[in-house]
Parts: sequence; C-alpha cells; structure tokens
Amino acid sequence: MSLQQAVYPLQRTVTYKEWSPNVHYAQFQSLPPGKLAKRRLYDFELLYVSQGEAATYMNDKHHILKAGQLIMLPAGVYHQNEVVSSPEARFIGIHFDFFNELTIQTEADMVVNEETVLHHKFAVEACAEGMTPLSINPVYTPSPAAVQLMEQLVHEFTMRPPGYELVCKALMLQILTHLLRSSWRSSSRHDSVHGEKLLELMKRIEAAPSDPWTNSGIAKQLNLSVDHMAKLFKQMAGMPPNEYIQSIRLSEARKLLRETDHSIEAVGVQSGYPDIHYFSRMFRKYEGISPREYRKLSRML
Repeated sequence: MSLQQAVYPLQRTVTYKEWSPNVHYAQFQSLPPGKLAKRRLYDFELLYVSQGEAATYMNDKHHILKAGQLIMLPAGVYHQNEVVSSPEARFIGIHFDFFNELTIQTEADMVVNEETVLHHKFAVEACAEGMTPLSINPVYTPSPAAVQLMEQLVHEFTMRPPGYELVCKALMLQILTHLLRSSWRSSSRHDSVHGEKLLELMKRIEAAPSDPWTNSGIAKQLNLSVDHMAKLFKQMAGMPPNEYIQSIRLSEARKLLRETDHSIEAVGVQSGYPDIHYFSRMFRKYEGISPREYRKLSRML
C-alpha cells in the first residue's frame, strides 16, 4: 500500500477523566540527513524537532518541521519522515496510547509488520467534546512549558525510578493538554489586537534568553500597563511572563548542558543566569538535580 492510500485513526469522544495515556517509548534522538523507511504505527508518536529541520509525508501532504515544532503521527496512518538539515537533526520521540490499551515490549510492537497486520491492535485516539482531535492538524509549535515536560518525560522513562510509570502518565496528560490548548488559543488569537505583537516578543525572548527581560520592560515595549500585559501574556502563552522567561532560560540551559562542553558558569551566563550560585539553585529547584549532575546523566542516556 502506498502513502497515497491514507488511513485515518480510529477516534473516540470521551470525557477527560477517561483519558489514561501509557508511554511506550521516550528518547532524545540524533539522525543524519535522508529519508527514513515508510511505516505506520500501532500507537501514536509525538516527534519534536529540537534542532535542525525535518519533513513528514502523510495523507498526501508534505509537512515541513522546523526547530521548535512537532508532529503527531497517528496510529494506522502511513507516513515517511525525512531529515532535511545537515549534518543532522535532533528530536524528542515519544510513543504512547490514549487508553492504556497496548502492551509494548519491543519496537516490533509499535511498528506494523505488513506481513502480519494485527488490525485489532491499532490504538484509538481520544477526542474531547468541543475540541478538535489532535491528529486533524498534526503540526504544532509547543510552548516552552510543554517542551520542558517532554524533556522531563524522557528523563523519567530512561532512568525509570520507582513510580516512573505514574509520573510518565501525569506528564503525558499535561503535554496533551498543552497541545489541545495551543490549538484552541491559535483559533481565537484574533480576539486580541496585541496577539501578533505578543507572539513576536515571545520569539525574541526564545532567541535571546540572556537579555534582561522584566515585566515592566515587556509592558513598555507593548505600550500596555504591567497588569494588562501580564493578563494578555498568560492568555497567549498559558503562563505568566516571569514563568515563561524562566522556562525559556531553563530550556536553554538544559540544551547547552546536553549539547556543548561549555563550563557550568558559561552555560548559566548564556541562559540568563550570570550568578553561578543562583543558576545552580534555580536549576536544582526546577530539575531536581544540579547542572553538573544533569550533564552527566544526559551523556549517559
């Protein structure tokens, strides 16, 4: 069967309390340029591009994925992924189901073997009343908070401390909620005349996390009062501006710790924490371990 012979995932409209996602696989990945094999899955996958550029061919559409975007790959749908950037692209890959309905032990339990297709195994997508199913518009730009949750999920799934299954379930529910809300917010973004300006400013924060961002400075740039700016910012980003800035800085710190050999002090400065003691304290507060310990663990994964 070719990619043109599209299959759409089974969907079930249920209340949120019935959602019970089970994480089957979560890992950081680095892949060289080129096309991967065509495939379809028994479960669902969130494929987030943390660095570089990728593409996915699915349902007769060519989706371009830039750094900071993810695609949801549904169960039973033929697709083909491609790494476009050189020398490589970096990803977070998370396989899951919505109703804890699959038993996954190896990759063969996730990827369909066309010689022995088990149609009853295809996972069902959960839908919520009044919300668009996530697979309808599969490309998302997750918030920094959602990216942080994905990174935490990879850490939990890889290290597997006691109770990690429950933690992964909780993190997965939060990630799915972030994606649902981002879709809802994008459809109502026109309600605020300041929406585009806020989006542009958020991109500037992401590009320069070490700049001295403050609520009063952001409000001044938007020509708004601090209170009104904070209200609009939270509606757009899903969190107050100070939390957003903190999440961007911590995300940058984690990336630098994983991908560079810069000193801990240099990582702090580049992430917006010029005081190494304050940086270490804040990193441990939010990550549960020191920057040095995080780097050591990331090199082991």
